[in-house]
Amino acid sequence: MISGATIRPTSGSPSWSVNHGDPAGLARRHGVYAAFVLILLPPSESKTGRARGRPLDLERLSLPGLTAARAALLGPVAETSARPDAASLLGVSPNLTEEIARNARLTTAPSVPVADLYTGVLYDALDLPSLEAAARRRANRRILVISALFGALRLTDRVPPYRLSMAVNVPGVGPLAGHWRQSLAMELPEQVGRGLVIDCRSSTYAAAWVPQGELTKRWVQIRVPGATHMAKHTRGLVTRVLCEASADPRSAAGLADVLAADFRVELHHPTSRSKPWGLDLHPPTTG
Repeated sequence: MISGATIRPTSGSPSWSVNHGDPAGLARRHGVYAAFVLILLPPSESKTGRARGRPLDLERLSLPGLTAARAALLGPVAETSARPDAASLLGVSPNLTEEIARNARLTTAPSVPVADLYTGVLYDALDLPSLEAAARRRANRRILVISALFGALRLTDRVPPYRLSMAVNVPGVGPLAGHWRQSLAMELPEQVGRGLVIDCRSSTYAAAWVPQGELTKRWVQIRVPGATHMAKHTRGLVTRVLCEASADPRSAAGLADVLAADFRVELHHPTSRSKPWGLDLHPPTTG
């Protein structure tokens, strides 16, 4: 038992310990964060565009190991979006003609900082613009948005608005989760370093990368029982709390302690060596 949280062991749970990370702290080397905390977020369907700005430059994006996979998608996605059956192929409403048309301007449209690009329930709850300077710097270090078009993005990256889901099967490319799986598996472990993976992704985006090996001991999945809308809102609030926290939680139990000040939490042991810790979050009790 830890303060403010309930740990529910699972029958037959493995009894390994959590690697607490490198005490040297947070560093950035050659564009790679050796972080204690990496928060994985899904993107939003809705995105904000700009009338002016420099166009996409793949070479300036973080995670340069994903550049080739990113470049391989731009042409096929643009071609698919120009087809008469584009809406069906992209899995969106035929009424979203302007959003589909954005995919044909990926190399020429003004790019937008990722911190401003994504909108919707999760990002409204996160409310990046209202974070104090120190918390915003931590957000830039800790948050990684998993993207169907770009693989993974930092908040400081600049990309154009697009309409593409990880569930799409792009002609000439195939299912996007499969397209990204190998590249993300090679790149993301370096971003985590010896730290903790806090997974706020939806199942669609979680399919693109599953932590493997020793890293599974430091993988915590944030779970919110109930409606999808509330789950998104709560994950946004969780991310905000973690960006406002100056200390990096270095274990699943430490993460539960941090969040227990704002939520009612239940921490569940992994059900096998390949599965994450499960951290269930409920609205705080009142009264």
